[in-house]
Amino acid sequence: MSKLKVFCFGFGQVAESFINKLIIEKKDFDLSITSRQETHQIEFNNLKITSFFFNNDQFDDTLMTKLEDANYILISIPPINGEDIVANFFNTHYKKIENCNWVTYLSATSVYGDHKGDWVNEKSETKPTSPTGINRLKAENIWKSLSSKKNFPLQIFRLAGIYSNKFNILKRLQNGNVQIIDKKNHFFSRIHVEDIANILFKSLDNFKNNETYNISDDKPASQFDVANYGARLLKLDLPKSVKLEEVESGMLKNFYKDSKKVDNKKMKLFFNYNLKYPTYEEGLNNIFNNNI
Repeated sequence: MSKLKVFCFGFGQVAESFINKLIIEKKDFDLSITSRQETHQIEFNNLKITSFFFNNDQFDDTLMTKLEDANYILISIPPINGEDIVANFFNTHYKKIENCNWVTYLSATSVYGDHKGDWVNEKSETKPTSPTGINRLKAENIWKSLSSKKNFPLQIFRLAGIYSNKFNILKRLQNGNVQIIDKKNHFFSRIHVEDIANILFKSLDNFKNNETYNISDDKPASQFDVANYGARLLKLDLPKSVKLEEVESGMLKNFYKDSKKVDNKKMKLFFNYNLKYPTYEEGLNNIFNNNI
């Protein structure tokens, strides 16, 4: 394969893990990223990377050359105040998309809303209840429209709740930052960041235009089950549960409005992928054995 030219809008844990995967696989690639800081150089795993200034409708003009040359464009910046700033930028400023093999927009399974604990797949009704889910669905539709209008190849990844070696229930339990909510029949799905990176890597050579995939593991579960498993690993007492109506955080209340089990069959079949961490148990075991 010739040199990959990768452009990442945002460089959070998913983008970082994807680039780590390229390094592990010894791929020859050129990388550019964006941040809200003035354009500067960063070092990441011995790579020198240009981080271009990009913030709403303000950006460093010199990023356009790198962007127009890019083969793979990863968008991980979430909507801000209900607006997708990258989609707005594409619509207004991005003209030449002829070199691009894929644009991947990272969405979220919050677009499904509440399905009362039932399974959802990519054909299920999207009826988001939270501001996050509403804005994500709006952004998905904008990206689909832009892909058709400007004729660039698009795939959408609906990510379940992300955990990693850095951000996980074990650390929150140790820090005393876990609140157990007493709500029956509340299921949610999750995915280890390494599995997201592996699937992104698989999609470099296995891409189908205008497709959407749920990116989740095999075992939806309640917050209690996940926290209880983590507490047993750490030999800690599980915090006492509280009623949902006692919760003060609006974000947490929105999260508990939705209960669903996210089906990942389409993802596994199309990308011919076996999850590295098929359930939270394997994921938390690995984190516990290697990081704590």
